[in-house]
Amino acid sequence: MCRAYYSKKYIFIGVFTVQKYEIFINPKMLKQLDKDIWINKHVPAVLKIGTNQYSIGLVYRGNVIRKKKKKSYNIIFQNPSTVNGAHEIHLNAEFNDVSLCRNKLSLDFFDRIGVISPHSKHILLYLNGFCKGIYLELESFDQYLLQKRNLPMGPIIYATNYHANFSLLNPKKKLKSNLTEGYTIKYGEKKDLSNLENLIAMTNTLSNEDFEKQITQFLDVNQYLSWLAGVVCTQNFDGFIHNYALYQRNDTGAYEITPWDYDGTWGRDLHGKPLDHDYVPISGYNTLTGRLLYFPHFKKKYRDILSSILDKDFTVETLTGIIDELFQRLTPNLHLDPFIKASAETLEHEKEFMIDFIQNRSGYLKQQMIKLQ
Repeated sequence: MCRAYYSKKYIFIGVFTVQKYEIFINPKMLKQLDKDIWINKHVPAVLKIGTNQYSIGLVYRGNVIRKKKKKSYNIIFQNPSTVNGAHEIHLNAEFNDVSLCRNKLSLDFFDRIGVISPHSKHILLYLNGFCKGIYLELESFDQYLLQKRNLPMGPIIYATNYHANFSLLNPKKKLKSNLTEGYTIKYGEKKDLSNLENLIAMTNTLSNEDFEKQITQFLDVNQYLSWLAGVVCTQNFDGFIHNYALYQRNDTGAYEITPWDYDGTWGRDLHGKPLDHDYVPISGYNTLTGRLLYFPHFKKKYRDILSSILDKDFTVETLTGIIDELFQRLTPNLHLDPFIKASAETLEHEKEFMIDFIQNRSGYLKQQMIKLQ
């Protein structure tokens, strides 16, 4: 059915572009989830997308979001075991992001600058016939994603807390009992953590001469510096010591790094509160980054990568149309979300907020380039 929607800034004519997902679950199973929101054991349910139905395992996901009325979900496909090449997907509530778009905007931005990043799309979720609102469906970063992208297999390790800072010390400046504190294997074997342990050890113990010679054997430095530029541009305060995954390619043995959970970006923190555009320094912060940027040729490479991104990708001209398109897809469905009080005017305000941030952040980073000489 086609309908027209009018607002001060937008006119929408056409079919809804946000796909409808329906989850059906035994009320007893739902009560089981609600009784202990921290349980990580999936319960049986059915997911219907269009005319297709899939048997799934369902559980709540996330940390702070589990305490909110609008919860996020993790879905494991059981029958069939894969759908569109995925065995697992995430449905994120994006509850603290009034725009509902910061996560997707960030992950798509990383994808454009050449950093492996989960793909995502907005959907309209129903649970046992009740509309739960607009959600962001996210790919799981796992072996199935590697297969879909025709990438070499290799271990995938998640940075699951703030101890994942590539340091001998934890955030409280105390010596770690284990160098792989803060990391969890997503795909691979326990022994794969020993390779990560070696990377962290060499980062903290090798002489400058030996580190410079050996680091490229263990880390795709150019890819890492592109990721660093992406975190710095989007200003993810957590992104340097959390909210990332490491993927060790079997063909080279080198690690690549990918972003995850980027709703606290584009001028706001993870609670949705404004952050000054100069809150995060141009060099970011973690031990591995600090070690790399000590060397002039790595610093120059980072400067060249960041400069190119600031000229082509992180610009008001490039991003305005992308933000507009995202908001236009969401606006016709905003009134269906029972947990948010957003409108076309709300999104227009957020667009202006984001554009101001992009302009100010870009100007700040260009001024700070002198620190990379």
